[in-house]
Amino acid sequence: MQLGMIGLGRMGANMVRRLICQGHHCVVFDLNPANVEELVKEGAVGASSLEDLVNKLSAPRAAWVMVPAGAPTQKTVETLAAHMQAGDTIIDGGNSFFKDDIARAAKLKPRGIHYVDVGTSGGIWGLKRGYCLMIGGPKEAVERLDPILRSLAPGRGDTPTTPGPKLAATTAEEGYLHCGPEGAGHFVKMVHNGIEYGLMQSYAEGFHIMEGAGGKEPCGGNGLAEANSYHFDLPAIAELWRRGSVVGSWLLDLSAIALRTNPSLSNFTGHVQDSGEGRWTIMAAIEEAVPADVLTAALFTRFRSRQDHTYAEKMLSAMRHGFGGHVELPSGG
Repeated sequence: MQLGMIGLGRMGANMVRRLICQGHHCVVFDLNPANVEELVKEGAVGASSLEDLVNKLSAPRAAWVMVPAGAPTQKTVETLAAHMQAGDTIIDGGNSFFKDDIARAAKLKPRGIHYVDVGTSGGIWGLKRGYCLMIGGPKEAVERLDPILRSLAPGRGDTPTTPGPKLAATTAEEGYLHCGPEGAGHFVKMVHNGIEYGLMQSYAEGFHIMEGAGGKEPCGGNGLAEANSYHFDLPAIAELWRRGSVVGSWLLDLSAIALRTNPSLSNFTGHVQDSGEGRWTIMAAIEEAVPADVLTAALFTRFRSRQDHTYAEKMLSAMRHGFGGHVELPSGG
């Protein structure tokens, strides 16, 4: 199948590579011509502008947008739409706010242009592992995109089927799912990232407690009495928990890699950014009057991390770097 890809950053470029490897034809554009040239060498067709990209696609066209949420995405969608026609589809695979998706879809609908939002999880590892895709949009457009979605998704792999009654006809076990109409994909991804904040914070605080058990608590506490202190091998404990523990996960795998590389995490400052979805998750919880104590606390901890830095926050930085290649502010020590 043919697909246009706009935005060739960490994820966009690797998504193109995964699609090319599985026999799809990709037309690519990025504001940086060097990024386009690199993928042309790997089999993609380069475009010099968004108009050129649309012209190089065959109707009905499909163009996937992987640029920063907010104004960059809005401008890209508007420019693409100006050159598209009824039956074409614009896919937003970034981290847009779901209410923005609803508004964009409403503007495109009178012209017969489909809008599909795809919450995409997989980070810099997606090229090999595949991407978990949470999809919103009209059924007919999503079904037409199925060859692309199936190729990007991880597939069943070696993940065992969950015990219990069989799911109704669904692609969830393949790693992608049509979650509902426009905005539904990014809503599910928003909550996914809110949960991610909470999980990361739990690991970070747990390792912080163990790191402080040696009586050298860096936050001004008294620490444990010497007779009750422990000097834990944190890389070994992370490795231990990866094997048979109920807290095993990919985030723990990434923590183990970071700790084995540098147990003190001195290469991270602990200044932790948030990409927006955590805030939107809390906003949705407030609108629904749903208590979200853990997720709210995890978000507020990220805010506080920009004022002082603890071992827990360095652990958060290490995990973000591990799964997404996110680069925090460099340590001065």
